[in-house]
Amino acid sequence: MFLWERRPGRKLSGFDAPTARATAPLAANQGLYNGFLAAGLVWGLIAADPTGHQVQVFFLSCVVIAGVYGGLTANRRILAAQALPGALALTAVLWAG
Repeated sequence: MFLWERRPGRKLSGFDAPTARATAPLAANQGLYNGFLAAGLVWGLIAADPTGHQVQVFFLSCVVIAGVYGGLTANRRILAAQALPGALALTAVLWAG
């Protein structure tokens, strides 16, 4: 979100500088969304059970769904970068819970 128009963000997206500039509002929206997901996961870790467990399951499910959607509609790399880790974390939470 913050580095989208700089070299690390452009390297990640594969965009040149003009394309990165044009898509920066979309990247900011995506970054904000991911920040809310991260906040929810932190909440799930610090909240007492059963609330903490339920919050973890909900937010990890959101991560998986968003990763699958992004992988199917935007870039297949999102499946490996977001959906797979989210699915593994969700599996671990469900197995432990």
